[in-house]
Amino acid sequence: MTPMPTLRAAAEIPVSRRPAPPTWVVVALACAGQFLVVLDVSVVNTALPSMRADLGLSAPGLQWVVNAYTIAFAGFMLLGGRAGDLYGRKRMFLIGLALFTLASLAGGLAQEGWQLLAARAVQGLGAAVLAPSTLTILTSAVPEGAARARAIATWTAVGGGGGAAGGLVGGVLVDGLSWRWVLLINVPIGAVVLVGALLWLVESRAGDGRRIDLPGALLVTAGLATLAYGIVQTEAEGWTSAETLVPLAAGAALIGLFLFVEARTKAPLMPLKLFRLRSVSSANVAMFLCGSAMFCMWFFMTLYAQNVLGYSPLDAGLALVPSSLAVILGSKLAPRLMPVVGARNVAVLGALVAAAGFGWQSTMTADGAYLTAIMFPGILMMLGAGLSATPLAALATSGAEPGEAGLVSGLINTSRTMGGAIGLSVMSTIAAARSGGGGSPEALTEGYALVFRTGGGVLLGGVVLMLVWLPRGGAGRG
Repeated sequence: MTPMPTLRAAAEIPVSRRPAPPTWVVVALACAGQFLVVLDVSVVNTALPSMRADLGLSAPGLQWVVNAYTIAFAGFMLLGGRAGDLYGRKRMFLIGLALFTLASLAGGLAQEGWQLLAARAVQGLGAAVLAPSTLTILTSAVPEGAARARAIATWTAVGGGGGAAGGLVGGVLVDGLSWRWVLLINVPIGAVVLVGALLWLVESRAGDGRRIDLPGALLVTAGLATLAYGIVQTEAEGWTSAETLVPLAAGAALIGLFLFVEARTKAPLMPLKLFRLRSVSSANVAMFLCGSAMFCMWFFMTLYAQNVLGYSPLDAGLALVPSSLAVILGSKLAPRLMPVVGARNVAVLGALVAAAGFGWQSTMTADGAYLTAIMFPGILMMLGAGLSATPLAALATSGAEPGEAGLVSGLINTSRTMGGAIGLSVMSTIAAARSGGGGSPEALTEGYALVFRTGGGVLLGGVVLMLVWLPRGGAGRG
């Protein structure tokens, strides 16, 4: 296999003549960007009641505070990844971070509900441009091998920690200041990272001179956004309503048309040959399945702690701190294991550990004790998440040519995000059906327990897929 550094030298053009900064600086900046992106998926949850009271939002409007971000994030991520390849990874990092930071400021200062929703949508757009660049900048700066595996592990840990910290950070800010600070906190952090990126990151892009595939970009963005819209509609409308089925069908049709166009254009946004690479296709499917189960963990654990066990938002966030530390531990442990047992086996091990945690969590009761009903099963679930995410990201990003690095980074992020969105909608429907609309602690617990049993089954299915399909060797081509 040709080493990635050699390929990169041939396929990419360094735009800046400045010497490359220390690797740790690049990793720190990329991880800071990823932390902000993932944090804002969940940090607003604890602030929703305060937002509703202050801005007079309706119940559907409140739901769209979360959904506006998710839809824009999922819809534009492939476009953001390809734009980084063609127009410069540093440039897209700066544009995405600037959009995200300015939208956070606008959202924190919003005086009307529509202003908040518009700001959240722009935040999602900025995140979609920023997220692929964080991983591409990191993999471009670190040679393939043990060093890159460690860097990806740090990126994964920071991303997992951002998702885990959302409830705790949101609870502290809402209790201590106001709901506005769950958005305004991004402004000083974003400004610092922006200055650091301007000073230290070195620009690079693919050197093929192509322009962006505008028809493909429009089709895939519209398709993913429409699919995401249909998915989030299921929580309020159910899976069989016209409000859900029409956008799902339209989104699937747009994606099908996108694939048709990509197969016939000379310079496609998404070269379909990528999916002939075993490492890319298998890792993305595995990431989709793992994301569909693991993304739900934070949501339903928080609901269980607050709605059943009576924890306050801050207490619920504190209760999940051990889980947050576990995902970091798993992410840092994975690159140490990968050279010894192989990326595939580490991913399988992580999914099995997580499945054990899901199985344990499914035994929850309405009067569960913290240690056995939250802490220990949560640690297993998130330890497994950290172990599996790092090798899957490493496999996916090492399987393609360097000129496609941004696109592949966008694809693995899209797989995880769309998997999480679909999984959360499906699991919410399962929980509601099992509880039968009852609001008692016992009824809610039955619904949540079924969610964790289902998630464990999805992870075991992912284990079978990984054993059969993922490359047997290291994080290279299959």
